[in-house]
Amino acid sequence: MENSTTTKVNGPVMGTTLYAFTLDWLSGKYTLETMLAEVAKRRLCNAVEVIGFQSIKGFPEVSNAFVKDFRNWMDKYELVPFSVAVHADVAIRNGEKLSIDETVEYVARQIEIASKLGFSVVRSQMTAKAPVMRKLLPYAEKFKIKAGKELHSPYTLVHPEVIALRELYEELQTPYLGFVPDFGNSMRAIPKGMLDSFRKDGMTEPLIELIQKIWLNDFPTHEKYAQLQQEGLALGGTPAQLGRLNMVLSLFSRQKPEEWLEVMPQIVHIHGKFYSMENGEEPSIDYPALMKVFKQGGYNGYISSEWEGHLFTDEVSGFDIVKEHQEFCTRLLAE
Repeated sequence: MENSTTTKVNGPVMGTTLYAFTLDWLSGKYTLETMLAEVAKRRLCNAVEVIGFQSIKGFPEVSNAFVKDFRNWMDKYELVPFSVAVHADVAIRNGEKLSIDETVEYVARQIEIASKLGFSVVRSQMTAKAPVMRKLLPYAEKFKIKAGKELHSPYTLVHPEVIALRELYEELQTPYLGFVPDFGNSMRAIPKGMLDSFRKDGMTEPLIELIQKIWLNDFPTHEKYAQLQQEGLALGGTPAQLGRLNMVLSLFSRQKPEEWLEVMPQIVHIHGKFYSMENGEEPSIDYPALMKVFKQGGYNGYISSEWEGHLFTDEVSGFDIVKEHQEFCTRLLAE
């Protein structure tokens, strides 16, 4: 199997991330192979994102036998190994964070393994900042892997650390460093399932109304955290309850869909985050607007269906809802 870097994609095309099946994975019913087989059996979109440390035992230290098995599974189930989620965990050592060079070495090893497995993109968190990405470029070039920094709430395009990356990419002008937008950055409402989970946990309606009011404000996120603490305590919220409410500010942002056009040339992959499907649509995210932006903006790559409703419900099948989401997105892209 050739490295899927050479795979040509015209326009936005739907893909599948195994992260959407977290509940199914945690049930213990699946191995990596049988989960891939289930993706193929249900005819989900065949460009697959694998979560390195979740899906592959011992990652990134894997045997040659596993590499051979994995590539054989891709062929057997007619799947495309497109993206692998790697970690840039700078706090893996107790008491002292990894240095820039240590972080580079840590992530570079994962890039090498991603290449051996046939992937063309790696996705890492914002913990690997601009100086790390600069030093990772030679490894990305060597292994022909596009290294994408995930733009996940609260890291919108105007976040200082994202601006530093944008300036770096503008300077380097390389196709091997880029961004992975997450649609959780462009939401129009807090998912109803999240609000319902707060009620089940015993939160009062004034607390729930408070977090909705704060989320709709346009001031910086750190100020929203402070307001939630101050006003939430006044409403009788406990530290545990306010900690849960903080998730809203950490997971969901209100960046306008058209703002993604600013970084369109640097986008190497997209996480099609969604939380629920109602009447064939995602009510908390303006998918019609987002798909229009990426299609008309000239994005040529995959959008992985990333269901994250497992944060507040265990009553939904990841496989079923991903199928519904992909049918919804495919309709939008065809319009």
